[in-house]
Amino acid sequence: MGTTLITGGTVISAIGRRLADVLIDGESIAAILAPGHAEDYGITADRVIDATDKYVVPGGVDAHVHMSLPFGGTVSADDFDTGSRAAAWGGVTTIVDFASQTFGLDVYDTLGARHEEAAGECHVDYAFHQIIGDVNEDSLKAMTYLVDNEGVTSFKMFMAYPGVFYSDDGQILRAMQNASESGALMMMHAENGIAIDVLVGQALARGETDPKYHAFTRPEETESEATHRAIKLARVAGNVPLYIVHMSASEALEEVSRAQHMGLNVFAETCPQYLYLSIEDHLAQPGFEGSKWVCSTPIRSKHEHHHKDLWKGLRMNELAVVSTDHCPFCFKDQKELGLGDFSKIPNGMGGVEHRMELIYQGVVMGEMTLERWVETCCTTPARMFGLEKKGVLEPGADGDVLVWDPNGKTKIGVDDKHHMNFDHSSYEGFEVQGKVDTVVSRGRVVVENDTYVGVKGHGKFVKRSLSNYLH
Repeated sequence: MGTTLITGGTVISAIGRRLADVLIDGESIAAILAPGHAEDYGITADRVIDATDKYVVPGGVDAHVHMSLPFGGTVSADDFDTGSRAAAWGGVTTIVDFASQTFGLDVYDTLGARHEEAAGECHVDYAFHQIIGDVNEDSLKAMTYLVDNEGVTSFKMFMAYPGVFYSDDGQILRAMQNASESGALMMMHAENGIAIDVLVGQALARGETDPKYHAFTRPEETESEATHRAIKLARVAGNVPLYIVHMSASEALEEVSRAQHMGLNVFAETCPQYLYLSIEDHLAQPGFEGSKWVCSTPIRSKHEHHHKDLWKGLRMNELAVVSTDHCPFCFKDQKELGLGDFSKIPNGMGGVEHRMELIYQGVVMGEMTLERWVETCCTTPARMFGLEKKGVLEPGADGDVLVWDPNGKTKIGVDDKHHMNFDHSSYEGFEVQGKVDTVVSRGRVVVENDTYVGVKGHGKFVKRSLSNYLH
């Protein structure tokens, strides 16, 4: 791939901004140079990218996506090909997906199958978390083996979805104890699934079948209670690192904040849908239209304080990461599986292409700084999940770069910017100040001039170390 010099831009890191040029040699960053000094050092690049009046930031790291996930009687609409390509369109150069062990399955088999699905399909680099849905002696041994040998150093469990992914408190504790010994990070879907099933059954018995009842039967108390319980179990297991996924509610965030003030190793992510979307404007749309925004945890009411508190959590580092939980389903034939019964609507939304755009809009709105944008979308997810060469622009790091044009505009919608493989946009009509200009993945330009120029198979599997956020 030769050498690439990105000149004239403002390099943004988690700790500051400065005018600088970025030199990429092959797949790695070779140097960060004072502006215009490349010739002084005898550097003549094979390719020069002009980033004048633009921001130069690390390629985005989306640490929570679900490509080709079997769920609710169907499979999420993006596979590793279409989903990773859409990620590149959004300035994301690394995704972390999941291998899923459910009851009766072997951990090694599920991870091996996931490797087969992704191999040769990805346009950007990828890694895996492992879902543990059946805690037994074999799966506990496998957890340790994956940490030591496979570069899979984080494990996700579910307090929701009884009969599918659900684990009880005893199973969760055993897995956490194992992780405490190996140094792994535990990820938790924190909702009280047993209580939710009661509420769902009662709502359906009353004839409350519309999509909005998905949120009403998953109230914030079921999220905050489960978050509290997960934190206590992690403490019993030896202060094992705990990462709460897709946080949507103020009370749950308060549980995380309280744990952090106690010095516990507790972290959390949120997603763009919980910062921008609402029951009233989206989930409660007439007819079955609201099914497009059915996801779990659910989006919350705009008349409460969740949006404001989550933005505050991002500013104050109570929320460490923004991911997407990208798991799209088409409205036709997929979401429609829940016509007449909201509990049968496949849970998930698509957003891997728009995370960098939507969170940058938070900068425009004054909710966070440029540095915090980079930190929550690039640097911290890389550190949190042991992606040692990702999320930073420094010599030796992978040549993953997003050139961002703050003077451009992006209109999101199926007839505007939309490259994901589903038949609607979760953010239809949203307009963002700023746009993706150029995307470089391990030294290869994959997006430029509003054109995709990458190739399937360029993306490589990345073995991860233990969480660099703690070690």
